Amino acid sequence: MRELERYLRIEKFPHIWCPGCGNGIVLGSMLRAVKRLDLDQDQTVIVGGIGCSSRAVGYLDFNTLHTTHGRAIAFATGIKMARPDLKVIVITGDGDATAIGGNHFIHAARRNIDITLLLFNNSIYGMTGGQYSPLTPVNKKATTAPYGVIEPSFDIAELARVAGASYVGRSTTYHSSLLTGLIMEGIENKGFSLVEAVTACPTAYGRRNSMKDGLEMLLWQKENAVQIQQAKKMNPEELAGKIIIGRLHSQAAPEYTDMYEQLINRSGFQTGGTMVTPLKGTQRG
Repeated sequence: MRELERYLRIEKFPHIWCPGCGNGIVLGSMLRAVKRLDLDQDQTVIVGGIGCSSRAVGYLDFNTLHTTHGRAIAFATGIKMARPDLKVIVITGDGDATAIGGNHFIHAARRNIDITLLLFNNSIYGMTGGQYSPLTPVNKKATTAPYGVIEPSFDIAELARVAGASYVGRSTTYHSSLLTGLIMEGIENKGFSLVEAVTACPTAYGRRNSMKDGLEMLLWQKENAVQIQQAKKMNPEELAGKIIIGRLHSQAAPEYTDMYEQLINRSGFQTGGTMVTPLKGTQRG
């Protein structure tokens, strides 16, 4: 852990996460990815929304932004448009990104803007009271679904792929080494990258769903995660209820800020509104 201290605001500790919470493992995986890629802290922006996961930006010694609920991707988009040279990473939770922030999620993927989204999926709104989120599995209980959720949940990885993301990966906190590798690939990808980290919330989710602590939830991840290479050999019945992990999608595609720069060049304008070469027929005499 000491190798990662230079990325942390040590004076902000101890953290607020509950015993058994997996958020620390996800955060550690992200920092190991940053270290291995040797990212410049002054050239990296980390944006969080609202929720347990997004609290992580308060502990990180980068250029950080703690934004309003569901708006982390919108803020990150603005940063990337203004400074395409910066690395921009979004830390968000399943409720923050896929409910109130769902619209931003879809369109950031559609544009393939060069942002890495690290989604902490603990299947619940942990900080705001244990309400069910769009990623809470069917029949699981929450404060707003005491008899079980009846709505089908998103496959957020598949949603990102069909919307236009050029990189999609998924892992669990049990498979933290894999998670670090996926985050590295996501950061290096030129375009919108989603890395979904399945993590444990024993307090708001586990207790209501017959999992007594964080260790039991980690062991559940171990028993129910399937590497994508193995999943390709399994039939739908065998895969029912399983979590497919690994690099799920990777395909190069035009990146939004590059296309925007090309558009500026074609228009004859420079950023800031200075006209370089007027378009034919636009000069006033």
